[in-house]
Amino acid sequence: MSTSIARTLALAAWLGVHAALAAAPADGPASESIVLFDGKTLDGWKKTPFYGADAVDVRVADGAIVLPLGKSMSGVTTTRNDLPKVDYELSYEAMRTEGVDFFAAATFPVRDGFLTLVNGGWGGNVTGLSSIDGADASENQTTTGYKYKDDTWYRFRVRVTADAVRCWIDDKEVVKVDVKDRQLGTRIQVRASQPLGFCTWETAGAVRKAAIRRLTPAEVAENHVEAP
Repeated sequence: MSTSIARTLALAAWLGVHAALAAAPADGPASESIVLFDGKTLDGWKKTPFYGADAVDVRVADGAIVLPLGKSMSGVTTTRNDLPKVDYELSYEAMRTEGVDFFAAATFPVRDGFLTLVNGGWGGNVTGLSSIDGADASENQTTTGYKYKDDTWYRFRVRVTADAVRCWIDDKEVVKVDVKDRQLGTRIQVRASQPLGFCTWETAGAVRKAAIRRLTPAEVAENHVEAP
């Protein structure tokens, strides 16, 4: 091989490496989403064994998991054991089809504990996290009002790091709370949803497009919340 050809090949290789480095995010590539629901089957899910759930027909229809009216609850819980406990974002869409209470309360892990994002509990009036230091979504600092309409899809995002949890509905931030050194645990009524699941209370709903992705280092840093 001539000296000029060798120099040309070396220059091309050098340019290729540096182009790849320039194209990569400074904090590394964002991880791919883990699709939790394929829109067709209940693979990866089981009907949550709430009291009276045997009579509830949890199923898939029109690309969504249908959670019928229960007595008092219906829901699904993941059968996966490979999901993260921190530094991740859970996203999903949910819709209320009947009733006035929560229609897709999402239970999810935070470190070695769990929290539930209640969407429209206590007769539709309360959205927030249950429970923090023993206080549920109706009585802690995450309590907020959010008006839901029937037959309307809402987009939810829950971002979890070791020290903070932040939640959005249709890109509006509704929860931003420091959880460092705090006791985290679900209410006993929804404990069967652990480690990750969706449930209703005397209400019917539907869930679709459920996925989890790991956060980048920059996103983890952005999730920081100052302690009160």
